[in-house]
Amino acid sequence: MIASQTILDALLAAAAEAHPRECCGILLGEGGVITSATPAANVHARPETHFEIDAQALVDAHRAARSGGPQVLGYYHSHPNGLARPSVTDEAMATGQGLVWAIIAAGRVTFWREGDAGFTPLPYEVSPR
Repeated sequence: MIASQTILDALLAAAAEAHPRECCGILLGEGGVITSATPAANVHARPETHFEIDAQALVDAHRAARSGGPQVLGYYHSHPNGLARPSVTDEAMATGQGLVWAIIAAGRVTFWREGDAGFTPLPYEVSPR
């Protein structure tokens, strides 16, 4: 997985801005390269401890991808009072489709790939742009 420092900085800023609520959004790109991170409203009833990406944001992202835009690679969210790893709730929400999840906590971003056996850590490189 490759992400630019600009994207990592944007994820960290989104988490800081949303604190003490969880931020969330959609990771877009091609292959193993994240080219953008689109913020979305967290519409969960308890945004301090959970996230739910606004359904319209998901529909719009998938529609744009079908029209030749960047592909939906996965999602991001923050753990304001937690660790930068998938929580029990995250494990329960995973679809097993191999999507990438970025989790922001304690001033850092970690990446994970969801699969049939849960999440596995996903190493990443930081590109200059």
